[in-house]
Amino acid sequence: MTLHYDRFDSPIGELTVAGDAHGIAHILFPQNRHDAKGRGHWVHHPPTVRDAREQLLAYLHGERTHFDLPLAPRGTPFQLRVWTALAGIPFGQTWSYLQLATLLGQPSATRAVGAANGRNPLPIVLPCHRVIGRNGALTGFGGGLETKAALLRLEQGDGGLFPRQ
Repeated sequence: MTLHYDRFDSPIGELTVAGDAHGIAHILFPQNRHDAKGRGHWVHHPPTVRDAREQLLAYLHGERTHFDLPLAPRGTPFQLRVWTALAGIPFGQTWSYLQLATLLGQPSATRAVGAANGRNPLPIVLPCHRVIGRNGALTGFGGGLETKAALLRLEQGDGGLFPRQ
């Protein structure tokens, strides 16, 4: 499998976006770029992922609240269910792992939901940053907890967090 990718600077650091004719398959932060090793042949070809790049940048600049992209995440059936449920968390809201597990009909599966959340190949677009601990604590995020907190502040009305230069 060949994936086309682009790497670009963003207000939250360098991002890598990769996809193919089926859709966007990966969004990677610098610290988790290693997660993509062994997942196909990657070719630098920015036009394939241009829409994803532009929509991510618009979101980060407070100009977009949702994404309109073809997505092609690869995972287990359970992971795909969790990632689909993530897409239903409204902009500006946070849910607990328990709420997400309950939505999936498996309220005792909070750890499994957390593990699937941690393997989300499309952070930001499938908004795993909107999932927090039951007590309101910020928990793991591939881009780091500072980035997670910044994304949540952006969504809760601080649209000037990352203004365009």
